[in-house]
This record gives sequence, structure tokens and C-alpha cells, in this order.
Amino acid sequence: MLSRRLLRIKVIKELYSHLKSESDSMTGSLRNLTASIDKTYELYHQMLELIVEVQRYARQRIELGQKKRLPTKEELNPNLRFVDNAVVAQIADSKPLADYLAKCAPAWNDRPELIKILYNDLTASDFYRRYMEAGGHTYKDDVQLAENFYIEIADNCEALEEAIEELSIQWVDDMDFSILMVLRSLSMCRAGQSLPIVQEFKNDDDRRFAGELFRSALANYGDYMKYIEKFTQNWDVDRIAFLDGLIMVAAIAELINFPTIPVKVTFDEYIEISKYYSTPGSSVFINGLLDKIVEELRTQQLINKEGRGLM
Repeated sequence: MLSRRLLRIKVIKELYSHLKSESDSMTGSLRNLTASIDKTYELYHQMLELIVEVQRYARQRIELGQKKRLPTKEELNPNLRFVDNAVVAQIADSKPLADYLAKCAPAWNDRPELIKILYNDLTASDFYRRYMEAGGHTYKDDVQLAENFYIEIADNCEALEEAIEELSIQWVDDMDFSILMVLRSLSMCRAGQSLPIVQEFKNDDDRRFAGELFRSALANYGDYMKYIEKFTQNWDVDRIAFLDGLIMVAAIAELINFPTIPVKVTFDEYIEISKYYSTPGSSVFINGLLDKIVEELRTQQLINKEGRGLM
């Protein structure tokens, strides 16, 4: 399922887009937010299919080698371990995956060079060589090969990252999240069973989370910015990075409006997000400022958490 960190990032990005475009339609921005989240879930499905495309390419190479006028001994008796990989077969045979992808634009069909690059990177790797040369192998070995493909090859392939960003602007920064979801599916695979498809949301709370966070942050943007201004009186507020302000506004919205999320979780999540999505040093600045804002909100009794230990 999509992590709450990803949902928080999507909310911050949509807040940025909404405010920078000076949009007056919260409904339209909420639709964009939902579409962006759904696109990440689509990327998870497309990434599952990726190793199938690489396997097909490997099979085509074997078939072409066997059709040569003077094939080599290796071409006549190829190592079929990868093309017969059981977990890749599960992915290829998954009807739910095929049904989902049938509703989407093809991602890899017109990118043979990308598939070739991934195949070459895979076959050049040490883990692939060990897998292919092992005296015997198990279903667990097949799963490990697939996991290594995504961790070692896909996640480090610049050509793949570029292709993903070209396919959809909404997929910028989503590759790592989609790979984590693929790895979760692979971890749940069992021999002789159908491919486990990870659900988009863990539960109804997660399904509602992004929309509710966006609404509360946008509707109270001016009020929440006042907390930031209060503790930056000696600063030129205009010089505070716009994205830093959005991150803190989203954090304040979550602290006030989500009673079941512990303060520490909210605090830590937005600090981590700032490390990757804002300016150098932003995390230290936001850490110190949020600490003061949390104390202020507690003093005003605006943080009311449900359950033991949530403060």
C-alpha cells in the first residue's frame, strides 16, 4: 500500500501547485491530488511488469540464437533458468495485473532500448551469474533474483528513471516508492499461488488521509502561517523558503486535525521530508521552529490526541 509519507509528499506538492498557480478551486486541486496518488499506484503495476519485459527479451534472444544458420553449442543448449523463473511467470500470468494494465497506456512497449539496457545490466551482475551457474535452485532463489533485479538494477538505472519521468510528470520522485511496493509483493509470493497485489491504501483512514490533510492545510493556511511568523520575527519572512513554509503548514494541520497520529510521528515525518525536498539546512531550521510551534499549540490546547502515549 502507499505509505503515509508518500501521501504527505503528494499533499505538499499539490499545495505548492495550488498556491503558486493562484487557483481558486479546492475541488480541482483535490482531483489533481487524487489523480497523482492513483498514478503512483499505476506505476507500481507498471514496475511489476518490467521484469516480465526483460524476461521476454531474454527469451527472444534465445530463440534468435537457436534459429541461426550455425548456432553455437551454448545457443543450442541455452541456460533457461531466468526465462523459466517461477516468480516472473506468476507476474506474467497474473490476471488482476493484466486487467489493471489493460486500462493504462503501455509503458514499456515502445522502449526496447530501455529493456535492452536493463537486460545487459542484469546479465552483467554478480548475483545473476551466481543464480545462473548454481548447481540447483529453489523457488526462494527465483524470488531473490527478482528482488535483486529491482534493488540492484532497476533502482540504479538512470535510463529507467528518465523514461519514467518522460512517461508522466506525476511520476517524478515516485520510482523508489513503487519499487518498495513491488518488493512487498515479492515478499508475499508463494509457490503455486497467484501473485499478491498490494492494495492502494492500507485502510479507509489512509484512503481519506491525503484529502483531509490537504483541505485542512489549505483552508487554514493563513492561520497556520501566523505561527511560523510568530517564531520568525527576527527573520525576513519573505526569505524563508516557500517550500519550508508549506512543509510546516502541513505539519501544523496534521498536529491539530489528526488526533490519532502521535506528535512524534508527525514531527519526524516532516523533518525527513524536508531533508529531501527543500533547501540544504532546511531540516535543522524546520526542526527548531516546529519544536516551538508544538509547544505553542499545546499551550493553546490545540493538540488533542486520542489514546495513551500519543502526546
